[in-house]
Amino acid sequence: MPKLVFVLPDGTETGVDARTGDSVMITATQNGLDGVVAECGGNLSCATCHVWVRDDFLDAVGPPGEMEDDMMDLATSDRRTGSRLSCQIIVSEELDGLTVEIPREQP
Repeated sequence: MPKLVFVLPDGTETGVDARTGDSVMITATQNGLDGVVAECGGNLSCATCHVWVRDDFLDAVGPPGEMEDDMMDLATSDRRTGSRLSCQIIVSEELDGLTVEIPREQP
């Protein structure tokens, strides 16, 4: 079972077990982590699950798709190189140890 690390808006790091095939967003919400609002439930119609992927996992998660990239224009937090919508990152064994930062503000 892959383990994901979330850096909460207050700087606290929390490691959680994730199920392969679930999204990073589902993993965050099912574990009650603050900051991942997920208003649309993962339907790629909001930007309330914006996270920053740490540099060491950028290649593994890949770049955002066109729709995801457009949706992140709605995010209220700064876009960074590792900006992704957590609903679009699917957990796999190769993402074991993935660390994402949750911005202080979501739209």
